[in-house]
Amino acid sequence: MAAEAITPDADGKARRGFLLALGAYLLWGLLPFYMKAVAHLPLAEVIAHRIVWSVPIAAAVLVWAGRTTDFKVAIRSPRTIAMAALTAALISVNWGIYVWAIAVDRTVETALGYYINPLVNVVVGALLLGERLDRLQIAAVVLAAVAVAVLTVDGGKLPWVSLALAFSFAAYGFFRKTLPIGPSQGFLLEVLLLSVPALGYIVFLIATGQDHFVSSNGTDTALLIGCGPVTAVPLLLFAFGAKLLRLSTIGIMQYIAPTMVFLIAVLIFDEPFGTTQAAAFALIWAALAVYSWSMLATARRATSVRAA
Repeated sequence: MAAEAITPDADGKARRGFLLALGAYLLWGLLPFYMKAVAHLPLAEVIAHRIVWSVPIAAAVLVWAGRTTDFKVAIRSPRTIAMAALTAALISVNWGIYVWAIAVDRTVETALGYYINPLVNVVVGALLLGERLDRLQIAAVVLAAVAVAVLTVDGGKLPWVSLALAFSFAAYGFFRKTLPIGPSQGFLLEVLLLSVPALGYIVFLIATGQDHFVSSNGTDTALLIGCGPVTAVPLLLFAFGAKLLRLSTIGIMQYIAPTMVFLIAVLIFDEPFGTTQAAAFALIWAALAVYSWSMLATARRATSVRAA
C-alpha cells in the first residue's frame, strides 16, 4: 500500500502543534525569572496561589474548548477522583521542589533534573510496563547513571533536587496516563482538588495577618495572582500542541526548556558550575543524544512499516 500524502490540513495541524508546544517550552524555560521574583515570599503561600489562580484559567479554557461534558462525567467517578488526587499530590511535590530550588540558587540542579526526566521515563516504562529497552536506550540510561554517580562522589551526597524533580515528574506522567480524561480536563480536576486546602491556607494566612496577598504591597499581590497564569498557560499550550504533533517531535522539543533554564542559571543567575558539573552535564547530554537517536530510529521504522 502506498504511503499517504501529507495533506495541507495535516501540515497546518503540525505547524499549529509545533507553535503551541514551542510556546509552552519557551514559557517553561523563562519560568526561573518569575520564580526568582517571588523568592522572597513563603514557599507554601506561592504554591497555594499557584494552584488557586490556575483554576479560573483552566475552567475558562475547558468551556472555550467545549469539553465540559467529559469533565462532568469524570467528577462523578470515585476512581477518577482518587487517581486525580494522587497525580495532584505528585505535581504539587514537583512544583514545591522546583520553586524552592530556584529561590535558594540551585537552578542548575533543576535543569539537570528535567534533562534526566526522559531517561527516568524509559526506566519506569521498562520496570512497570514491561517495555523492552534497545541497546541505545540502555546505553543512555547507563550514561545518566554515571553522571549521577560523578555528582554524588564529588558532593558526598546524591543530587537529590535533580533526582526528586525527575522521579516526581516521571511518576506524575505515569499515573496521569491512568486518568480517563483529556489533559485540559485532568489539569482542571487536579487544581480543583488542590484548591480546597490551598484556599483554606490562604484564608488562614489572611485571617491571621501572615499573608502577602492582602496585607502586603500591590507588587506582591500581583506576583501571587500571576502565579496562576505562569503555571496554567504553558501546561494548556502543551496539552493542545502535543495532540497535533508526533511523539518523536515532542521528544526532541522537550530539551528546549531545561537548556534555557541551564543557560539562565549559569549566565544570568551566576550559579557555580565547575569541572565536575561540566563533566556530569556532558554525560547527560551524550545520554540524551543517544536516546534521541534511538527514538528517531524507532519513529522512522514505524513510518516505513505504515508506508509498506
